[in-house]
Amino acid sequence: MKVQLLVSEWCTSCHDAERIWREVAEERDFDFEVLDMGQPEGRELATRLRLRSVPSTVVDGELRAVGVQSRQEALALVAGAPPKAASAVHHVGLGMAPSARLSVLSAVGYLFVAGAALPVYGGLFAPGAARVAPLHVFTLGFLVFMVYGLGEHMLPRFTGNPIRSGAAAWAQFGFAHLGVWALVSGFWFAYPPLAAAGGICAWLGLALFAARIWPVLWPRQGQDTGGTPGLDPG
Repeated sequence: MKVQLLVSEWCTSCHDAERIWREVAEERDFDFEVLDMGQPEGRELATRLRLRSVPSTVVDGELRAVGVQSRQEALALVAGAPPKAASAVHHVGLGMAPSARLSVLSAVGYLFVAGAALPVYGGLFAPGAARVAPLHVFTLGFLVFMVYGLGEHMLPRFTGNPIRSGAAAWAQFGFAHLGVWALVSGFWFAYPPLAAAGGICAWLGLALFAARIWPVLWPRQGQDTGGTPGLDPG
């Protein structure tokens, strides 16, 4: 069984529909996709079924409901689906996953630390660790974590492909943080082994992100790149 929820950013009720369906998808074993009208797959689905309102719920290729269903109504639509086993792959919808949200929040925190450290320790032209350490906080902290968070949330929506979450996402998150602090501490205290360990951790975080994002960016056969048909908010 496959459930596709067609949504759009400008549709306020779509957020409620997504929340309810994600709760149901955690309990029942069916393939669940949240398709934004900004995605090629979302546009293709709307064109094929001539959908004129969002949110729209499509079950096994047929329009089954329009608007926001209650949890009981959503469960009734997938009554034949068995209890769900845990899955590490999910389709990104309107809401940010916890790992993506925390990555963006971490980026903001690192930007604050780097911005506060630069004037305190002499700015960009200060000698030695006073210059290098804040720069690494800015690059590996702010820039890289912002790429992690926005890339995890936006790229699957642009391509319509799912992204691996769960342990892979949190391992990437942990290695990236360890990399920042070990590398910065190694430079600050002039201890090369610690800086090298931080570089290795940061590289592992980058490698995990690359492994997660590569299937998202891989083009699929028959993706539609046409325009967006006119829809009415539900």
